[in-house]
Amino acid sequence: MKQSRRTAFILAAGLGTRLNELTSNTPKALVSINNKPLLEVILENLIKHDFNHIVVNIHHFGEQIIEFLEDFSTSLRSGRNDVRIEISDERPLLMDTGGAILQALPYFAQSEVVLVHNVDVLTNVDLKGFYDDFYKSDDAAWLLTQERNSRRKLVFDDEDNFLGRFNTETNDYDGKGAIPNNCKLLSFSGIHLFRPEYFKNFDVKPCYIFKLYQKIAENHGVKSKLIHPDYWFDLGTKEQLKNAESWLLSRR
Repeated sequence: MKQSRRTAFILAAGLGTRLNELTSNTPKALVSINNKPLLEVILENLIKHDFNHIVVNIHHFGEQIIEFLEDFSTSLRSGRNDVRIEISDERPLLMDTGGAILQALPYFAQSEVVLVHNVDVLTNVDLKGFYDDFYKSDDAAWLLTQERNSRRKLVFDDEDNFLGRFNTETNDYDGKGAIPNNCKLLSFSGIHLFRPEYFKNFDVKPCYIFKLYQKIAENHGVKSKLIHPDYWFDLGTKEQLKNAESWLLSRR
């Protein structure tokens, strides 16, 4: 399937507090892994998967990301002048993961589907393949999930419909009623896909994305899609960053 517009939204506005001194003067998005900024790694991977419209949200040291994107776009034009990169500016107010999408909706006015990618997630999952498959579906959103150890779980019924979130340590469940006995407890990968049309009736304010998906799921399909990539890293801490650097270097 040939699509003229393939849109991605990189969440790069986080404070990166778990990285300690690495983000005291630098945004998390520009912390390096093997001498390359995380944001650059994500951008290059998206472009490799034929994404040609990319929106990046900014907050913490946002001016540094703006400068980086200006330089990146300039160097990109020599080889890929079809790629458009835009900025959703959250410097006045951090919007959280759901509010970030709501604020960025004007950038998605011409996009039927958007892939969201956390800037601190590194993986070789087939982004283009999932995007194209989701495009052909009738669902409102897909949450790319994994079967891995984590205390924060997403809850799905036996038909992979999203129900809510469950904390395995505290047993807190934010779905309706009690947690179903036959449910699936899966870990979120930091990547999801959505159709912008389903977000248009929400008020633009800071909020968590899964609260919005719970509302949307009441009337439309918000589904789990399991991924099994060769590698997946959450780079939220220095230890995780170091482990990913070592593993990737060993693959060269």
